[in-house]
Amino acid sequence: MTGKVHRVGAGRVAAAGRRRRGALSVGVGSGFGRRDRVPARAGGRGTGPHRRPGPRARRPPITLERVQKSWETGLRPGQEGPVVVSTLLTPCGRARQAVAGGHDACGGTEPTRILDRGHPRVRSVVRSIGRADREGEGPAAKVAALRRAHRWISAEVRPVYSVQEARPVSQVLRLGRGSCSQRMAVLEAVARAWGVPSRVRGLVVDGTFWYPRFPRMRRLIPDQVVLAWPEFRIEGLSRDDHTAAPWLPVSELFGGAREPRGRISGGFTNAGPETLFEALSRTSVDWDGVAVCPASDGSCDLSAYLLADLGRFDSRDELFARYGQTLCGPARLLAEPVLGRRAAGL
Repeated sequence: MTGKVHRVGAGRVAAAGRRRRGALSVGVGSGFGRRDRVPARAGGRGTGPHRRPGPRARRPPITLERVQKSWETGLRPGQEGPVVVSTLLTPCGRARQAVAGGHDACGGTEPTRILDRGHPRVRSVVRSIGRADREGEGPAAKVAALRRAHRWISAEVRPVYSVQEARPVSQVLRLGRGSCSQRMAVLEAVARAWGVPSRVRGLVVDGTFWYPRFPRMRRLIPDQVVLAWPEFRIEGLSRDDHTAAPWLPVSELFGGAREPRGRISGGFTNAGPETLFEALSRTSVDWDGVAVCPASDGSCDLSAYLLADLGRFDSRDELFARYGQTLCGPARLLAEPVLGRRAAGL
């Protein structure tokens, strides 16, 4: 038994010596019997159970200067291609592309998980804002009521950078703060409580649109942002003032597409304390490039940032169920405790 172990051990030592000389030995018999030599393959690897590793290229050491250059250029140390961190924050397997022929919807007034208009807190807010209109007052009264609701939300719901876009309206009102998407959902819930049907238009907006608001966090901004843009059905709207009548986009709530606004204070720049929700009341917000912008300021035309039009959906619940929210679940879980309390403009 002892001699057999000795002979096997000697064979291993001999095989190691032959590998160092550039060949790989493969045992065909036992002991010191006949063996066949199999040359190593190109690249430094041979056949059989033992492989000779090929030469490894030495990487330059990672220094502080290389790390700083990586942060400025968006390249990892030693890599040639850019690292797009923002793409890792969005949901996987969601193809956000324009639908051929468009996607239309009839909207409705029914409550949903997000638009929980039957919640006592939502009903209390509706009573605080007041009635939508009286019998036979026409579309102007409903538009005025929606404007009144918009002003109430702007004053009572503090703007923050929350990323939980599917949060129910009752929770947004309980917290007293919300993002643009969440506050638009509050406006929708109030409209449905008044019996005004609503729907949303799914927009995929380029993440660079938010660069002015987060100048030091550009690498963390998603490359695509899903925006639920509300529309309200108001019978009797004039097509001369509203091209989508009887549907009224929220961007035309304070003026038609053919009515120039923003002459004094300019268009929306997505910087400072003013958010997209507040800007609706003073300037045009145009995603299609059809609104009349002041000659001195074309910033109301935001069509250059629109990547895809996903069509219309009966509710924002349906939009998010099909295309997902802007951020994936883990990213929302990590970002919400910080951004959900950060006031706009800070």
